[in-house]
Amino acid sequence: MSDLFAEANEPAALPVAQSNAPLAERMRPRNLDEYAGQGHILGPGKLLRRAIEADRISSILLFGPPGTGKTTLAQIIALSTESRFERLSGVESNVADIRRVIATASNRLKNSGAKTILFIDEIHRFNKAQQDVLLPDVENGNIRLIGATTHNPFFYINSPLVSRSQVFQLEPLTPADLQALLRRALNDERGLAHIPVDATDEALAHLATVADGDARKCLNALELGILTTPPGPDGRVSFTKPVAEESIQRKAVVYNGDGDQHYDTISAFIKSMRGSDPDAVIYWLAKMLYAG
Repeated sequence: MSDLFAEANEPAALPVAQSNAPLAERMRPRNLDEYAGQGHILGPGKLLRRAIEADRISSILLFGPPGTGKTTLAQIIALSTESRFERLSGVESNVADIRRVIATASNRLKNSGAKTILFIDEIHRFNKAQQDVLLPDVENGNIRLIGATTHNPFFYINSPLVSRSQVFQLEPLTPADLQALLRRALNDERGLAHIPVDATDEALAHLATVADGDARKCLNALELGILTTPPGPDGRVSFTKPVAEESIQRKAVVYNGDGDQHYDTISAFIKSMRGSDPDAVIYWLAKMLYAG
């Protein structure tokens, strides 16, 4: 009962990261202006941004590679629309957890009119029965579902649930986006502003390139490099390209033998041969061989 009345009128708020949390967690954007990348869906005048600003969000599915901001975007949507944010995991949660959150959300809506956003991370890990439990309440608006997945929802999410949701694809962040995030982290009190750092442009560019569009990987590599580098005689940490190279590992090739990456790679390989592009043929063949 305390949840129904005490929490129903509480404004939505983003979780506050602990000071010992990884840099990527502490530097989560707090609003759309801080959010990096995804201009194709969140730029001025784009559908998703208009829906958020007008509080006309229906249930949506976000899919894209790790580190592109799916969880952060869900939290920003909840804050912008003054909705209660509930989070479940496709790995850990079961039907009982889903029913509990839905029942609470339904009562909250009836008693106070407060909306609930149910965010399900790795929603593709839910089986058909778990996904089907969501259908009636997504249909009648008791909850606004935001599902996040690294897999194409048209193949991994039940068709009835996809048909009731808007699907948005998040792209890997560009090196320019990542460099902007790195510089913000160096100067933000939530980040590394308390540490005197001299970071070279070359070092930041290396992190932004090798991170391959993954903001989490990029920011945490920056923190690792700075915290493990002894300060110089002047008390300042020198973050150079050699330090950056040690701080980040090259991202593993994204490739699955029975999913989208396999067929996309095969298609690119065949088209390269048809187009008589030997360099591209070697690249796609090498990718398949390297990934096993």
